[in-house]
Amino acid sequence: MSALLPPGARCVFDAETVDAAVDRVAVEIALRLWDARPVVVCLMNGGLPFTADLVRRFHFDLELDYLHLSRYRHTTGGRLRFVRRLERSVEGRTVLLVDDVLDEGETLAAAQREVMARGCAELLSAVLVRKDTQTATEVDYAALEGPNEFLVGRGMDCDGAFRQLSGIYALPTGTLTVHWPGSTP
Repeated sequence: MSALLPPGARCVFDAETVDAAVDRVAVEIALRLWDARPVVVCLMNGGLPFTADLVRRFHFDLELDYLHLSRYRHTTGGRLRFVRRLERSVEGRTVLLVDDVLDEGETLAAAQREVMARGCAELLSAVLVRKDTQTATEVDYAALEGPNEFLVGRGMDCDGAFRQLSGIYALPTGTLTVHWPGSTP
């Protein structure tokens, strides 16, 4: 357990379990995309670690781009807005959209609509963790099936913290705000 985590946090998936799941899903995706020369689109910021983990395991030609959508500012919920849209053309291409977690699915659904509107030939999506909950969209690949709890680590965050953790942890209710040293709670 990381000393960074608040009391009561629990490990849902240790680093070895996450790595094995990424290995497995990377093989599944590679078999599908081997000769497609896909555009891999990372959903920032949370999708960055999973995207990096995947592309390091892919031994075929691909291109990278990213979308940055923000669904919340220091709280859950809130209005969805695009911070950065795609720069690379995806018209007529196969696209793999990568994110950290599928919970409500509104952010991923908006990203899927954005990519489809740009004329891709095929859109696939992958997440590191699919939570056990009803979602606004579905994914083609999920490395892990997780509980419907507030998760951090491997790209998932709480107020910008904990993204760098190698494992995935559930935070206890009531700790969904991070108070940094020197800040006022």
